[in-house]
Amino acid sequence: MCNSNVKSAGVAQIDGRAVLQPAGMNRVAAPDAARPLKKSLHKSLSMPPAYSSFDGSNNNAAARPAAAAASMLPPATPSAATASRAATKEKGGGRAPGKASRKPGAVLPVVTFAALEAFEPAGSIAAAQREHAALAQAQRKMRIAHYGRTASFSRVEGRVGAAAAPAETAAPVSPTGHDEKRCSFITPYSDPLYVAYHDEEWGVPVHDDELLFEMLTLSGVQVGADWTSILKKRHVYREAFSGFNVDAVAKYTEKQMASLSADFGLDLGTVRGIVNNACRILEVRRDFGSLDKYVWAFVNNKALSPMYKYSRKIPVKTSKSESISKDMVRRGFRFVGPTVIHSFMQAVGLTNDHLVSCPRHRVCCSSAAAGGGRVK
Repeated sequence: MCNSNVKSAGVAQIDGRAVLQPAGMNRVAAPDAARPLKKSLHKSLSMPPAYSSFDGSNNNAAARPAAAAASMLPPATPSAATASRAATKEKGGGRAPGKASRKPGAVLPVVTFAALEAFEPAGSIAAAQREHAALAQAQRKMRIAHYGRTASFSRVEGRVGAAAAPAETAAPVSPTGHDEKRCSFITPYSDPLYVAYHDEEWGVPVHDDELLFEMLTLSGVQVGADWTSILKKRHVYREAFSGFNVDAVAKYTEKQMASLSADFGLDLGTVRGIVNNACRILEVRRDFGSLDKYVWAFVNNKALSPMYKYSRKIPVKTSKSESISKDMVRRGFRFVGPTVIHSFMQAVGLTNDHLVSCPRHRVCCSSAAAGGGRVK
């Protein structure tokens, strides 16, 4: 029934009996222990050296995490080491050190990164990074504290590590003696002449024709310059134009204008424009009675008060200044663009552009309400 001449492909032993089987079939797989092991997971994850220092010869597996954690802690003092040995002996009952004395389920102390950072040596990279972060945070708080202050004020007080400003950079004391918080464009380093102009004239209602003519002239020549330089030359313009007497300036001849330009160093075109404006004021007087009635009629004889909180909100021109400018250009005035007229309105109190935090805002409002103003 079975052909004994058939060569068996292989013989396997099952329960001590030889069993014929085809080659490659029903072979017993090699045990897992014979396969090569892969790299340990803790090495690929770059675990601390204390974890990788244990090998298979150490049978005390429960002591490995504790020893690794202890290796990352600072060395204990002699008293702490003695107390630790005593506690170990008491708990272990004198057992051999090779045997685990920890109870099942006991929780080992966890070593956090905060604990490791506390023992980093001074001068390390991590310590330098933390110091840099703390300095950046301090500078950020300082910038927040000084937000909204002027650049010149922040440069003095914002210096890191400076206890106080040097004596040579100390802010000058205002000649007016005001300690209140003025408009933000008045800094501790502003010219005293400009500060006095802000504290005494700017924004105060003006109802005198000669003073209105003067401020209209100064606002026109201020284009391309700053108010401080114009205020320093104010006496020159008053002397050149007869104290801004409208009747006298309107009679200047071409020869007189050329002489003024040469004697006072003024541009001849500017001189001609100022004389022309004096002639136009005479025409306004015939139509409205005075320059004062003409300009204040545009605001219904009541000063505007926009109530600005920040100087960056103050515009260079408004719809009202554009309306006045168009009418004055139609009448033949020169140097009366919308920006010039807005500056003129601020100077003569047609608009109170002092910040609400400035004490001059209240003074100008009270002066406008009482009907008073500047006179020559």
